[in-house]
Amino acid sequence: MIKILDKHAKILEQESEIPLEIQQKAFDIVCDVKENGDKALFEMARLYDHVELKSLEVSEDEMKSAYQQTDKEFLKVIEKAKHNIEDFHKHQLTNNFIVEKDGILLGQRTTPIERIGIYVPGGRALYPSTVLMNVIPAKIAGCEYVCLTTPPKSDGSICNEILAISYMLGVDKVFKIGGAGAIAALAYGTETVKPVYKITGPGNAFVAAAKRIVFGKVGIDMIAGPSELLIIADQNQNPKFIAADMLSQAEHDSLARAILLTTSHDLAQNVAKEIDIQLESLPKKEIAKASIENQSMIIVADSLDECFELSNGLAPEHLEIMLDNAIDYLSKIKNAGSIFLGSFTPEAVGDYLAGVNHTLPTNQTAK
Repeated sequence: MIKILDKHAKILEQESEIPLEIQQKAFDIVCDVKENGDKALFEMARLYDHVELKSLEVSEDEMKSAYQQTDKEFLKVIEKAKHNIEDFHKHQLTNNFIVEKDGILLGQRTTPIERIGIYVPGGRALYPSTVLMNVIPAKIAGCEYVCLTTPPKSDGSICNEILAISYMLGVDKVFKIGGAGAIAALAYGTETVKPVYKITGPGNAFVAAAKRIVFGKVGIDMIAGPSELLIIADQNQNPKFIAADMLSQAEHDSLARAILLTTSHDLAQNVAKEIDIQLESLPKKEIAKASIENQSMIIVADSLDECFELSNGLAPEHLEIMLDNAIDYLSKIKNAGSIFLGSFTPEAVGDYLAGVNHTLPTNQTAK
């Protein structure tokens, strides 16, 4: 059962620091890869991925074959998502400008980063959408070289969907490397992996720790933590929809966080009941249950103003405003990664299809 709270003073005091033992292990891995290159990566594949790799690199023929073997209906959906993401991100391109004053020329010229490395997580789930969300902006920006690294499966392969999308988007290289070792390889280079100038993409705590370590040698997008969703809703909203959205976040990771802020005790109770009902039919029930019971909560506030004040303090990665005329409340939002307005705008649509990016700040860094 999810917690229902009237008091929320300590909610802003959430622990976001990476544990010291993980930081130390990531440091050791980074040093090993920096010193020993491919040899260290092959050993890490044996130790952490339980696989004997013959090569760290996926060949172009393998990528093409994966594309040809991937379900055509899946590729149609990916093509639609690709179009939407491209259409949105084209508007983010920065214009050059020159200012002339008193015979002096001042200007700004924005150029693409030449070499980009993208990390795509593996483990309990597959993340083909992460390929889209990181590769497409790099391609639109005009980056000359875009490579991708992701953990191999137990048979040494990479899932067809990841390779198919990489082939579709024109990724230059795909490597079978996961975790902190992948970040080190991208930063320092090895016999197989050429070093890049910036690393993007989410990952677990070891990946986050490694990105922090190599920052300065290379650029990084951010230090990403577990995924977050905050919903502000009033008594007029459908508890089934709210519960479904919270569970869609909770099933990401046992450390993911889903929070509902409302002024209605009745809505709070009904959402809690609906979460328990829907939880029973989830394929990832155990992961979602751990998130709901240990990380998530429902808070009953005294007013909507209090809800927005708390939300701005939390600066959530994803923020849903499930209120009538939700756009009228946009000015109240100061800190959030991505905002979803209205009763029929689930966060999951933004994660996959709408066109906005899902690589977003977490752990209150949207401030």
